[in-house]
Amino acid sequence: MAAVVDRANRLTKLEDELAQVRELVALDDPEMREEVQAEALRLEAQIPALEEEIKPLLVPPDPLDDRNAIVEIRAGTGGDEAALFAAELYRMYTRYIERHGGGWKAETLSLSDGTLGGYKEAVFKVSGPGAFGELRREAGVHRVQRVPATEAAGRIHTSAATVAVLPEAEEVDVSIDDKELRIDVFRASGPGGQGVNTTDSAVRITHLPTGLVVSQQDQRSQIQNKAKAMEVLRSRLLDLRIAEQEAERSRLRRSAVSTGDRSAKIRTYNFPQSRITDHRINFTTHDLQGVLEGKMHDLVEALKIADLEEKLANA
Repeated sequence: MAAVVDRANRLTKLEDELAQVRELVALDDPEMREEVQAEALRLEAQIPALEEEIKPLLVPPDPLDDRNAIVEIRAGTGGDEAALFAAELYRMYTRYIERHGGGWKAETLSLSDGTLGGYKEAVFKVSGPGAFGELRREAGVHRVQRVPATEAAGRIHTSAATVAVLPEAEEVDVSIDDKELRIDVFRASGPGGQGVNTTDSAVRITHLPTGLVVSQQDQRSQIQNKAKAMEVLRSRLLDLRIAEQEAERSRLRRSAVSTGDRSAKIRTYNFPQSRITDHRINFTTHDLQGVLEGKMHDLVEALKIADLEEKLANA
């Protein structure tokens, strides 16, 4: 609150100064007029900048925004091409996290390989200040339009992948009774070093009340896999609870920007035109390759500003 008051006082002072300066513009002295006009331009530039600083302070922060994030990417419609696109999204996000700074780190929790080097599913955790708050707007259906490498006729195909972004849950957030769980162990498959295929180290946990299923096999031991699977399960249960609360609070008003509605197509990656369009805010960039290399800052900021403006309009 003190930060809002301080900036509001500064804003009032600048506006008063600008009003006084504008009165002096009518002076007959040419030298003085030039000086006064320069001062007016300086004040006119400072006022909008200060107003932008005040905006986010007027919206109460979501207590979950500072949590770590669990990101789940799944290949959707499009077969092999969808799995390749899911792998590209996974690389895009990990590169963005590397570029981000601010102490952000990515930890892969599980990868499910598809054909041709793609992924059926990729789950990873992003640790760092504000990770969930910044990435939550990535949730939704991502669509790709391009000519597949396997397509001899050169026709453009449309495929899709879904992205879910969950706040990392703490044990106090979600209470899970052991009686609500069915835990199955099985032999891990795929690459993983010596011993990966010789012991029942992989774990599948089913949460009986909701039917949620989490499998984990990337760790070396059954205990480690169970711990990672429980981490993902807690986050999915917390996300489910948040979604139910949000639906109750706003049955009539849905926004893909603020709720991450997974049923909505949020973004299209058009390779022939080197174009990415976010349909929620009509944001378009023609630096498709740059974004896929993790240069997502402009896109993330545009979504953040749109989200803030919507919250202020509905406050």
